[in-house]
Formats: sequence, structure tokens, C-alpha cells
Amino acid sequence: QVQLVESGGGLVQAGGSLRLSCAASRRTFYAMGWFRQAPGKEREFVAAVTWGSSSTYYTNSVKGRFTISRDSAKATVYLQMNSLKPEDAAVYYCAAGPKGSTDSTEYDYWGQGTQVTVSS
Repeated sequence: QVQLVESGGGLVQAGGSLRLSCAASRRTFYAMGWFRQAPGKEREFVAAVTWGSSSTYYTNSVKGRFTISRDSAKATVYLQMNSLKPEDAAVYYCAAGPKGSTDSTEYDYWGQGTQVTVSS
């Protein structure tokens, strides 16, 4: 079992930045992903990183603005979000799974989510 705890969400103006963190209860060899869900919308993939950080994946809408990284020694994954837009507002979830997938069903463990609000 792996427990995941997200932090770093909050209110930011459009164009601003936030860094989300996701701390795992133990070091893992899992790939880690970030997903988000806005009110009335389905949960969508944002970014993922393989366990060795050899590969990263992003949804098109965040490429060039968001960066996923992980510190394996700290069992923590980060999502640096720059140039935030109102459409980025959502609850952001981190997840752990066997591979860096864009499919939420391929992740085994989930955090409780952290709210990101972007004012225009």
C-alpha cells in the first residue's frame, strides 16, 4: 500500500505559478502521474513521470507551462505550474501506477486532491 498526500494548491491570478507536491508514504518504483478534475468535467490526465525519471509525458494543453519532476529520495513528485490560465482551475490529484500512463484506470493509488483556483 502507498498513501499519497498532495499539497501546494491555492488561489493564484492568471499568469501566476504554483508548485504542487505529492508525498508518498514510502519510496516506490511506481510511475507517478497528475490528473485534474474541474466541476462538471471528467478527470483528465495532466502529466506523468516514470519511476527513474527517464520519461515524462504531458497533455498538450500544459506543454511548455507545466513541469513534472520527482525526488525519489524524498518519495515526492512535483508539478510546477507556470503561466496558469483560468481553465487550469481544478482539483489536482496525484497517482501512482506501474507505468507512466495517460489512462487513469492504470493507476493503483490516489491522493485526496488539492484545489487549484485561477482568477482571471
